[in-house]
Amino acid sequence: MHIAMKNKSQRKSRIRMKWTDRLFDFSVYSIAIMMIIMIIYPLWFIIIASFSNSGDVANGNIWFWPQEWKLDGYIELLKYEQIWRGYLNTIIYTLVGTFIGLCVNIPAGFALSRSELIGKNWITTFYILPMFFTGGLIPTYLVVKNFGLLDTFWVLVVPFSVSAFNIIIARTFFKNSIPEGLWEAAQMDGCGTIRYFFTMVLPLSKAILAVIGLWTAVGIWNSWFEAMIYISNENLQPLQLILRRILIVNESLFEMASGDLASELRQLSDMMKYGAIVVSTLPIMLLYPFLQKYFNQGVMIGSIKE
Repeated sequence: MHIAMKNKSQRKSRIRMKWTDRLFDFSVYSIAIMMIIMIIYPLWFIIIASFSNSGDVANGNIWFWPQEWKLDGYIELLKYEQIWRGYLNTIIYTLVGTFIGLCVNIPAGFALSRSELIGKNWITTFYILPMFFTGGLIPTYLVVKNFGLLDTFWVLVVPFSVSAFNIIIARTFFKNSIPEGLWEAAQMDGCGTIRYFFTMVLPLSKAILAVIGLWTAVGIWNSWFEAMIYISNENLQPLQLILRRILIVNESLFEMASGDLASELRQLSDMMKYGAIVVSTLPIMLLYPFLQKYFNQGVMIGSIKE
């Protein structure tokens, strides 16, 4: 009798736990779906707004689909020849800058992860301090100028290639993901440090390479302030800076116009703003899905474990 009552109590407990588990899963999925909508909808709204009448957007008539498809903003935006040159410049800056960033930050992170590195703690402190205290814009500008990098291609890819944050992330990844026994086995086979790094460590580090590569590429692609400070040659300016200049010029033309012309220019200017956002972010958005697997893995391993 006692055993039967005990089994009955256990079954009721399992049923209650089952319902609580379902409620918990429902809550988690609901929150996740809401967060996805909150992230995706602004991006979707920018896309549909770039194809919509700016008046409909301003009046709140656009929610999920354009009421009237228009390409005026894109047509007017792509009339500028500087955009194609800026696109090419930005692609080159991103590719070269990402390569240089990986070549600088990944070996530095690997070196800091080695226990036999003399003065490792002091070197780590040397990298961490600039994350909180910097020299400021004017000293940086003077350094760049004294090195003869002003108005050159290399000013956007060399001076700012070192990232203390990326180095710390890479160091943590190597320290926690690459077993020390692998280095001992490599030493027994006569493998040196450099060969060990290139032939054994890098093939096992696709996750952190993808993460740091993506972070570096996104940073360079979206960068415009450094170009505005250090580059005055229009032939070397990146896409973001050119789009900014085009929008400012159109805004000034709108302010000088009046009547119906001002209304038309305002609508065209708004459509160009949305179109510029889509044009400037689309390549990075298309790149991310191919690196998502490595990105998730690298972030979890490289930033949480220590």
